[in-house]
Amino acid sequence: MRKENTMKRAIAIVVAGIALAGCCPSMCGKCCGPAPDATAVSPDGRNEIRLWSWPLSYEVLRDGKPVVAKSAIGMVVNGRSLREGAAIKRVVRKSVKGAIATPVYKKETADVSREEAFADFGSWGVRLAARNDGVAYRFETSLPGKIRIDSERAQFTVPCGEAKCSLNYGFRYGCEETVPTSCRASAIETGKDAKRQYVYLPFVYSVGGTSVAVTESDVKDYPIWNLRREGSPLRGVAFEAEFAAWPKKTVNNSGEEYSPAAKRQRHWNVKEFAKHLVETDGTRTFPWRTFILADAPSKFCEADIVYALAEGMHDGFNGFGWVKPGKVAWDWWNAWDCKGQEEGCTTAGYERFIDFAAKTGVEYVIFDEGWSEKLDIWKFNPKVDVPHLIKYAAKKGVGIILWMSWAQVYGDEERVASHFAKLGAKGFKVDFMDRGDAQVERFLWKFADECAKNRMVLDYHGAHRPTGMSRAYPNVLNYEGVHGLECTKWYKQDYDFMDNDVKAFFLRLTAGPMDYTPGAMDNYPIGGYPKPDLKSPYRTGNTYVSPGSVGTRCRQMAMMVLYEAPLQMLCDAPTKYEKNMECFSFMAATPVVWADTKGLGGCPDSYAAVARRASYGSWYAAAMTNADARDFTLDTSFLGDGEWKAEIFRDAPESDVKATACVHETRTVKAGGKMSFHMARGGGFVVKFTR
Repeated sequence: MRKENTMKRAIAIVVAGIALAGCCPSMCGKCCGPAPDATAVSPDGRNEIRLWSWPLSYEVLRDGKPVVAKSAIGMVVNGRSLREGAAIKRVVRKSVKGAIATPVYKKETADVSREEAFADFGSWGVRLAARNDGVAYRFETSLPGKIRIDSERAQFTVPCGEAKCSLNYGFRYGCEETVPTSCRASAIETGKDAKRQYVYLPFVYSVGGTSVAVTESDVKDYPIWNLRREGSPLRGVAFEAEFAAWPKKTVNNSGEEYSPAAKRQRHWNVKEFAKHLVETDGTRTFPWRTFILADAPSKFCEADIVYALAEGMHDGFNGFGWVKPGKVAWDWWNAWDCKGQEEGCTTAGYERFIDFAAKTGVEYVIFDEGWSEKLDIWKFNPKVDVPHLIKYAAKKGVGIILWMSWAQVYGDEERVASHFAKLGAKGFKVDFMDRGDAQVERFLWKFADECAKNRMVLDYHGAHRPTGMSRAYPNVLNYEGVHGLECTKWYKQDYDFMDNDVKAFFLRLTAGPMDYTPGAMDNYPIGGYPKPDLKSPYRTGNTYVSPGSVGTRCRQMAMMVLYEAPLQMLCDAPTKYEKNMECFSFMAATPVVWADTKGLGGCPDSYAAVARRASYGSWYAAAMTNADARDFTLDTSFLGDGEWKAEIFRDAPESDVKATACVHETRTVKAGGKMSFHMARGGGFVVKFTR
């Protein structure tokens, strides 16, 4: 009997190998090898995900053609591989239909319709989901007590080495230190010994006429999913999962090991990792491995799959109707109105920011690093009367958001949220997590819950990309996870911001809201950005105290529409905005949540264009280009019918060399008509349509 089982397994492996080594899926839709054990097909019939029990693997198809080649998956729990001896006991099918209202989102409703198939292996299973905007799979377990997840295999395979890919190389497990690039799948290089350590999701590629964005949803009590290139795949270009293990030992910036009494500084750095990912509940669902599928990359922005598959809204918080998205007058980027921290981070300085916000209708002012004494949130900077300022702002209808390093909060979440809510603060900007392990995930969820109890909003800056948490906690309004505008403060013309900004729309923004912090008023042409003081580039250089942006003024304005951000930082100084009120007033009045979103064109290597509808009926359209000048024809079919007034900000003829130059004009347009725009190098445009 043992010999017979061994022979059967050997035959199965050979057959699976033949299937994996089959024809190029971009050329042929026929599949070789054994039939799948479970499948799920989207309501429109175009998208399909298949599962095989031995070897445990999946495949993704669109219109019958594989767009993710057969890839191995698995999980090791308490030292035992779930794949060993696994046999499907039954396949349970389920249909989910309809849409849900969204309190804070890029649409007023999100489509949750999908077809599911659950492959039940007994004490665990794999759930497949197929939607019109993509497919996904995840593991589920029903084991007693606590379990230890030793590892997860979440392989992913691009079917063809010639597939054009756009990606961010990562150097740590999860923040803005990423490098965007485009190349063939076969040219991607990662690994522990490589300079580029991993591929940071979302990862985008095109194959066989289909555009694919790889990301994840519903990450909770688990590390985030990154990818590293596998050395020798049987077919296509394979990637293995790269997960951060559980932090066994963490230390502060002085090297002191974490304890409740340890000194709170800027980081909790991982000094030593355990050999497992997480110890967690035995009965639970695991993150969705998600694949957005579209006919063009411009349609990624319309996909709901990350939000729709995420955990539903938590009860007990009055439906989150108290959550107030909005704009934020930000102090740190512009060095406290270009005065520097010593002169500008004062009670009088913040009164100036509050007065400006109240006068211009900006909902919030942020107190960034400096309001507390030496990163101790329990001691105020003697120059900043925080209780007075919170009351001063409240009388003027402005909310105060407090910045803090996560090391100040971790392990003390309940006390922090309760104390500062009683003081009158409206929320927090939490920074410097800079990690993607399960310990950080637990913090993100716990603090979101404590803030919800106290009716406070959150901006998770210094954090990885979103994974759908804002559906469960709509008070979590924004996330960083991008090489944003803050990096211009130390910019030495060593980074292609034009390429970065366009790619961010198709890559990072596909996962959810993005704290890029646009709105610069000092705009410099490509190659013309001032050099920082090389003797002290991070503190006393002119671009640290008075930074700007690369590209045109209209590019910065277009970002207000292009970049979804329910808590949108207006990065520049009140002094500069007061000199540019024509542009600022338009930006300040641009919505931060939307009733609908439509992709209008572009790709990661050229330009991005989008249309978004406001809740009150007006439409906004915006576009930006990379370092190439570009002509763009805007088809206004999204307007429906009738005549509309179009308020336009577009690049001027001289914007290539004078980046602050723009043309502000008004036209009458008929829905369905065409509008022509010329975008300068690093340029853009934005239009507001009103009936």
